Amino acid sequence: MIEIVCGTNRPGSVSATIAEIYADLLRQRGQSCEIVDLSALPADFTVSALYDNAGANEAFNRLANRLRQVQKMVFIVPEYNNSFPGVLKAFIDGMDYPSPFKGKKCALVGVSSGVQGGGMAMSHLTDIFNYLGMHVLAQKPRLAQIEKNLEGDRLTNALYQQLLEEQVESLLVY
Repeated sequence: MIEIVCGTNRPGSVSATIAEIYADLLRQRGQSCEIVDLSALPADFTVSALYDNAGANEAFNRLANRLRQVQKMVFIVPEYNNSFPGVLKAFIDGMDYPSPFKGKKCALVGVSSGVQGGGMAMSHLTDIFNYLGMHVLAQKPRLAQIEKNLEGDRLTNALYQQLLEEQVESLLVY
């Protein structure tokens, strides 16, 4: 099982669409997967599930437990203000310590409206995962100007499709 984390809590996000595309690529190769959609987090989770309230919020715990159970993850990382969304950082910070990410493997996919494709966002997230002991796949597709390269639930950019397919193949043998 591979968990795909949609790295934003924005309803109807482009990142959620990319997560679905990625899930289809994994399923086409016979790999089971599920999507952890951060839009399912309780709106008050930074108060009701972290720090002194760690373990007290069942909705947060359900999402966090899914990541504790798997050995591989994919993070769809939208670029917000030249980094990744704060909701993803808060979700990571809400996990147990020592980190349930330690020794696990992950892949990152950057998504942005701009021309950088989330490169800085993935760099920041890679630093955090390295600190937590997670192994990050070197291939990190950057899907820049995503709105120009997406029609509904389909990528129209052949290079983007190829990059995702290559990353999926690498992740499966990683």
